[in-house]
Amino acid sequence: QVYKGLDIITNKVSPQEQRLCRHHMISFVDPLVSNYTVVDFRDKAVALISYIFARDKIPIVVGGTNYYIESLLWKVLINTKEKTSTAPGPVSDRKVELEQLDSAELHRRLSQVDPEMAARLHPHDKRKVARSLQVFEETGIPHSEILHQQQEEEGGGPLGGPLKYPHSCILWLHADQAALDARLEKRVDDMLAAGLLEELRDFHRRYNHQKVAENRQDYQHGIFQSIGFKEFHEYLVSEGNCSPETSALLLQKGIQALKQVTKRYARRQNKWVRNRFLKRPGPNVPPVYGLEVSDLQRWEEDVLKPALEIVESFIQGREPPAEPLKMEQDVTENKRSHRVCELCDRLIIGDREWAAHTRSKSHLHHLKKRRKLEAVGRATGTAGDSGDTETSDEDGSLPVL
Repeated sequence: QVYKGLDIITNKVSPQEQRLCRHHMISFVDPLVSNYTVVDFRDKAVALISYIFARDKIPIVVGGTNYYIESLLWKVLINTKEKTSTAPGPVSDRKVELEQLDSAELHRRLSQVDPEMAARLHPHDKRKVARSLQVFEETGIPHSEILHQQQEEEGGGPLGGPLKYPHSCILWLHADQAALDARLEKRVDDMLAAGLLEELRDFHRRYNHQKVAENRQDYQHGIFQSIGFKEFHEYLVSEGNCSPETSALLLQKGIQALKQVTKRYARRQNKWVRNRFLKRPGPNVPPVYGLEVSDLQRWEEDVLKPALEIVESFIQGREPPAEPLKMEQDVTENKRSHRVCELCDRLIIGDREWAAHTRSKSHLHHLKKRRKLEAVGRATGTAGDSGDTETSDEDGSLPVL
């Protein structure tokens, strides 16, 4: 939402709502700026928070992207070299340059200079691997070492350095999954009714058409990575150059893709809150209060009233009437375990991720296919020729490497 344009697709708060409460950091970055980072966001937001406190007001940070919220709560980011320009157009960005390399080469380079961080990151996660390499190149210190230094500061913990604002609290609005999915699908329909297609066409014509023509479109950086824009790529680039029937099919494909990716993102947001805020022990995690929003008819009773009571309690320095959420931490869980699924030809990092993978549709499909081949092999007496004799593990799991 920091970028100008795509107001509908990014669900920006309306001008009418903005007049009810002052909003900051909306629509102030040029859409063609591709090197705006979470560090830029943090620096501007922290200054604004200080300004709001100075006026004896309470800043409310609205998510959004939880990684950006973390940057305001803890000392977790690393400043590297100053950027030479924040003007629109191509800029020299070492991280972007590194991302052009092959994944295996990137991971090999990181393994040489920071083996601990290389062991944490999946080899195919080019963005994180490139960032860790950039940190080492521009500071001369391994990324993992800097993170350890932050966590070991007084008041630090698993999420980073000390809590910047000791009296902060997190209000987590969550809903039943079925209710949330239905609401998100309706939101996409409402966006279409509000003029989404016209917004997409105009933005594509002004900022993206020439990039596509020159084969230099990048859906991985800046506003172009926004959920919703890239999902309509085929529709936008083919409109006027194909039959009405084909155009209609591509439009429906884009709409369904937008609904699916929106629901997937909402799941990731909720998973982030559980894993990062609720399952991380330590003194530097603010309390998280859950507010149930499944039934919008009960907004006053379930959301507004308890939220006001919690915030007023914090302002007055007393215990809120509501209890913060707590989740049991599985002390046996290994977040850095490495397993290779030979069936799916994938490397899986983390016990929870491995458990999820072995239950996934793709893994179960491959497992079913292998068992069929084995059954055919046994029936014909040629099981030894099937090319896969490792069948002792029912779930296809392999030992930790």
